Amino acid sequence: MAINQPTITSNGVVRPTHVEVELTRLTENYRAIERAVTPATVMPILKANAYGHGLVEVARHFASLGAPYLGVAFLEEGILLREYGVTTPILVLGGILGNQVPLFLEYDLTLTASSVEKLSQTNDAARAMGKRAKVHLKIDTGMERIGVHYYSATELLETALTCEYCQIEGIFSHFANSDAADLASARLQLERFCEVLHFYEGRGLPYPIRHIANSGGILQLPESHLDMVRAGILLYGVYPSMEVMRTISVRPALSWKSQVVYFKVVQPGHPVSYGSTWQSDHMVRVVTIPVGYGDGYFRSLSNRSEVIIRGKRYPVVGQVCMDQMMVNIEWETAYNGDEVLLIGEAGNASGDVVSITCSDLAQWAGTIPYEILTNINTRVPRLYLNDNG
Repeated sequence: MAINQPTITSNGVVRPTHVEVELTRLTENYRAIERAVTPATVMPILKANAYGHGLVEVARHFASLGAPYLGVAFLEEGILLREYGVTTPILVLGGILGNQVPLFLEYDLTLTASSVEKLSQTNDAARAMGKRAKVHLKIDTGMERIGVHYYSATELLETALTCEYCQIEGIFSHFANSDAADLASARLQLERFCEVLHFYEGRGLPYPIRHIANSGGILQLPESHLDMVRAGILLYGVYPSMEVMRTISVRPALSWKSQVVYFKVVQPGHPVSYGSTWQSDHMVRVVTIPVGYGDGYFRSLSNRSEVIIRGKRYPVVGQVCMDQMMVNIEWETAYNGDEVLLIGEAGNASGDVVSITCSDLAQWAGTIPYEILTNINTRVPRLYLNDNG
């Protein structure tokens, strides 16, 4: 078992609340996506601490699998990976400021050029440093976030041909609705992107690397796979929406665990936690778990979510605190040190498997699985289980 610091206290004891990441699952998911999109290649997306799984260790793992490119959101994420020895090409997908360009060149990171001005700034900076910048051009086909509009993209593509200090490695767009049941919007975006790409055909030029498919596109729009796909939440074993077609089988790589640290008997009519939002009309046993919204376990899960103890689901009662929360086990048994699953699966005495997924937490909290994963705080240790368990 490899451990990504900081995960343990000075006396070698792992914090009761921690995340476990099964690298074997990441490998299986990557290979399943790879098989499904061939001959396109797969760019693992590692933004937001690799969707809560841990940026550095996960990047190293996908690099060891031969991923041709890694994707991050911000320059700082790319720099961190370089400082930890990751040498795989890294595309920074987000918008940039002109004064950041020298750092892209210094750390050999690929930047996103989302306008003619930013491309020209990049070319000027590269000329001044005597280097060539690696660039992917960003086309906005309907997201209205960053990128030149598809209907005015020609100027950017023509400017790119004149930027001798820029190596235009790729061109991409991003779907807004590829995980929906109705794919009309996504198909329109793909059509717009393909229209932009006619620029290269009309001039007899080879395409740069073309990519538009995110997790939804990977699953539902095989015609969007093109040269490369950007696998995000799907890579971590979570489907991007309830509506999306599950054409590729993946399994969650992340489990979120804690332990019982306190046991008490609560009398009828005695409220539990801040605000006194829950009380029982009969005597119950309540256990305290050392996890709260300060760890990313949302306060909105109060009186809504469940956890697994000894193979059975029990409700979280009272308001989730910053560092602790309480669970009603009625008159059943739990001991200090018993494992508590916040996300994950466990067998029970009947031989059945009981599970709680990040999609379950998202539904209880009224949000999406992405937000559940990316909000697991960095103070929660990550433990990595290697391919040998």
